[in-house]
Amino acid sequence: IISYLAAPAMAVTVEIMQSTVLQPSHEAARGGGKKVPLTVFDRASTDGYIPAVFAWNAPAPTNDALKAGLVAAVARFPHLAGRFAADDHGRKCFHLNDAGVLVLEATADADLADALAHDVPAHINELYPKAEKERANEPIFQAQLTRYACGGLVIGTACHHQVADGQSMSVFYTAWASAVRTDSAVLMSPFVDRSATVVPRSPPTPAYDYRNIEFKGELSRSHSYGVLPMDRIKNLAVHFPDEFIADLKARVGTRCSTFQCLLAHAWKKITAARDLALDDFTQVRVAVNCRGRAKPPVPMDFFGNMVLWAFPRMQVRDLLSSSYPTVVAAIRDAVALVDDEYIQSFIDFGEAERGVIEDGGEELASTAATPGTMFCPDLEVDSWLGFRFHDLDFGCGPPCAFLPPDLPIEGIMIFVPSCDPKGGVDLFMALDDEHVQSFKQICYSMD
Repeated sequence: IISYLAAPAMAVTVEIMQSTVLQPSHEAARGGGKKVPLTVFDRASTDGYIPAVFAWNAPAPTNDALKAGLVAAVARFPHLAGRFAADDHGRKCFHLNDAGVLVLEATADADLADALAHDVPAHINELYPKAEKERANEPIFQAQLTRYACGGLVIGTACHHQVADGQSMSVFYTAWASAVRTDSAVLMSPFVDRSATVVPRSPPTPAYDYRNIEFKGELSRSHSYGVLPMDRIKNLAVHFPDEFIADLKARVGTRCSTFQCLLAHAWKKITAARDLALDDFTQVRVAVNCRGRAKPPVPMDFFGNMVLWAFPRMQVRDLLSSSYPTVVAAIRDAVALVDDEYIQSFIDFGEAERGVIEDGGEELASTAATPGTMFCPDLEVDSWLGFRFHDLDFGCGPPCAFLPPDLPIEGIMIFVPSCDPKGGVDLFMALDDEHVQSFKQICYSMD
């Protein structure tokens, strides 16, 4: 139920057979050549490509069917088919030029089940495109279709985070699957008007120090984190069965989400495994989807970025001794602070900063951590529990596995709905090797 994301080595050769840039047809294309500014939410997100890798057992759709569905679906998502460019002020923007998406077609000389049972991290690293954000005319969305000897399929993607958050990519993957499954008879049209999500007040009246909260300003807490040798950062996978989650919710007593109760549990157990001083403070950086929290609400199918951070914080002594209801309340209270006023204030901040930056002021820098960063005593968590994995049906059923890419940052966690037929939740995380054994001994204890 808990495992290192590593196993005895097995040599699997993955060979790229073909590389193609797929462009929407002239009739279907919707970009129109427009240049669209990045929103302040886009600028707060990671300035880099995020991989995602899924596996399907045989039988699986043909590559031709997958590519036909992809090019049909992406026409309705013009930001994905575009490129990055610079506006008249030299600031990064989207160029909706319908230049297309990159597709790599590959083969693997092994059966899927065997390949995924051995040396998983090294193998997964060969299953998605290696996008380079500094490369000229780099496609924003890239996919690799890898066929195994058994007929199994792995789809690995790389998408630049400044174009879309996890909620948006869930919408797109579902649209792609639907296009393949229906031979492009059903094509989703998401809400893509970024400007409608960032309407400032007049005049803008930001009320918080966002440059040091949501961005890497001089006083940002992100400057305080240390660095670990990469071989000390170990990736773990923890499976929480539905029965365990039900028991955990019963401990909480009050109504709470699966995410809240699992985060409370993981925060307590990781903090105990780290053996921190009782007087220390620990906080979790929690990604918060702002679509439904804004006023007026933003449609859930909005394609873009609309995530801010919440920061539940407790003294180690209090965290370890507190009941589950108390820890869940701390998380819930911190997330509640990301309300419509906080979101509107952030939008106002973006508008105020735009004028400053266009007049030569310093550009906003994302707080995204670099490989080797050690968040200890803190954590960062993202939830993909709203990701509709079971909708990723290209015509032959949902994926049999979500394959996490390497997490090179100590203290990062991702909650993902399990692809196990029995359900449950998988937690993928990275810890200092010195804390792994202690965590494994207590991770299912509710004491």
